[in-house]
Amino acid sequence: MAAFIPGSSTEPTSEIELTLSCRNLLDCDVFSKSDPICVVFMKTPETSRWVEICRTECINNSLNPDFVTKAHVLYRFEVQQNIKFEVYDVDSRLNDLKSQDFLGSCETTLGHIVSSVNVTLPLKGVRPNNKGQVIVKAEELLACHDEVTLQFSGRDLSRNDWVFKIFSWCVKAYPFLEFHKVGEDGKYQLVHRTEVANWTTNPSWKPIVLPVRSLCGTDYDRDIKVCCYHYKHNGDHILIGEFHSTMNQFQKGPGSENDYKIVVPKSNKNHGTIRLNRFEVNKIYTFLDYVMNGTQINCTFAIDFTASNGDPKDYNSLHYLSNRPNQYEQALAAVGEIIQDYDSDKMFPALGFGARIPPHGNVSHEFFLNLHASDPYCAGIEGVINAYHHCIRSVQLYGPTNFSPVINHVAKFAQTYQDGSQYFVLLIITDGVITDMHQTKQAIIQASTLPMSIIIVGVGNADFSAMEELDADTVPLEVNGVRASRDIVQFVSFKDFQNNDSVSLAKVNLAREVLAEIPKQFVDYMKSKHIIPKKPIT
Repeated sequence: MAAFIPGSSTEPTSEIELTLSCRNLLDCDVFSKSDPICVVFMKTPETSRWVEICRTECINNSLNPDFVTKAHVLYRFEVQQNIKFEVYDVDSRLNDLKSQDFLGSCETTLGHIVSSVNVTLPLKGVRPNNKGQVIVKAEELLACHDEVTLQFSGRDLSRNDWVFKIFSWCVKAYPFLEFHKVGEDGKYQLVHRTEVANWTTNPSWKPIVLPVRSLCGTDYDRDIKVCCYHYKHNGDHILIGEFHSTMNQFQKGPGSENDYKIVVPKSNKNHGTIRLNRFEVNKIYTFLDYVMNGTQINCTFAIDFTASNGDPKDYNSLHYLSNRPNQYEQALAAVGEIIQDYDSDKMFPALGFGARIPPHGNVSHEFFLNLHASDPYCAGIEGVINAYHHCIRSVQLYGPTNFSPVINHVAKFAQTYQDGSQYFVLLIITDGVITDMHQTKQAIIQASTLPMSIIIVGVGNADFSAMEELDADTVPLEVNGVRASRDIVQFVSFKDFQNNDSVSLAKVNLAREVLAEIPKQFVDYMKSKHIIPKKPIT
């Protein structure tokens, strides 16, 4: 919940965490059970389409999965936030939902979920024999950004099944841990699941890093249940035993006080010991912590001057200049007017690509908008728009649509500022399908290790479906086995925010959408490089 500041104004918003489970799903596999995932979409009055906000992990061989991945949403009391859940049986690559078996969907509103706390929704739309439910539990997350690192090991774990009882001298286990927090309704919610340790009764699991607020809120005495299971491929995992603890108990660190005998409920038989080997709580800094302590945000604008935009003299051209701002001008102003507040000198480099430029008419995919290589900066967003007006009259629209040159251009500057003092944002405004998609993916993957974010705004009515792959919110971008270290791309289609009655409203809604991910991407970079704000936060 937002901080109380007397004499100010703020919207009544809260960050909500949704815990997702499914029950009685349709079994689409012949020789095993379905391998489900749940995909969450949201739609608000500001958008005209469903936007994917979360995709859970895939649970193998289960018709009653409890997902670890949480959906985090900002709840706004005054806005109807429609939310949709789609469930799939994964049969191929996870990023292509069309190739998966659809198990059904359900819709409701975030207000309904929040007011009910625990909602069971029937799945619909799959077949005449509709089957299954989605269970959604909501909890408000308090303003705590600390993270806890925990690492556990096990000793003398004994499986609780007849095979182990008969062949205990030679049979071992595939143990893993599940962490559950107790909700306000007294029921436990799955928070984390470790990896499976291979064929051992003395496992050592990898360290896990969790937000403190997801594990216990801010209540260090809140009950935490830890269950140890023996993994079975068919999904019928065998409970080895469980124990209960709290963050205050974990905080005592490794030692006898954090050695736990694990037992099966209603049984006093000891099935081994789970030991805490590491405990750390680390402060996580916010976007404002960095910005208020000197980090500068630098924005570069890149504009598509390919011929597919249409002749600028033609009224139907996306580059047509008139008393009413075209989509390029609206996108420039929407983002620039906000982001220039975070740049101390408000001098912006602006690039063009896909045009033949003076004096010789050579095709360029990386030229300065003001056509002055020795002084490429534009003063404020007005300077960028003025340079755009001059450029559209000075170049010849051509092609193709190559993104990688302008991405690499900004990446060169980001490469030299990796100490947290500077962060770079590239805004690309384009009307068409990328023609150097492979090179663009490679450029984005390389830039993902740098202090850099990329915003792509699609203007016009082209098919931008290929752009969604670059906006890797849920499935990491990957080329030839090399994966992006973090998500740095946000794509939006301008037509989703057009308002024929109000240009200003279209600008506001567009800016809200395209800039929404920048703070998170910014903090993710700082965290990945272990960079703290220049001045200590008091």
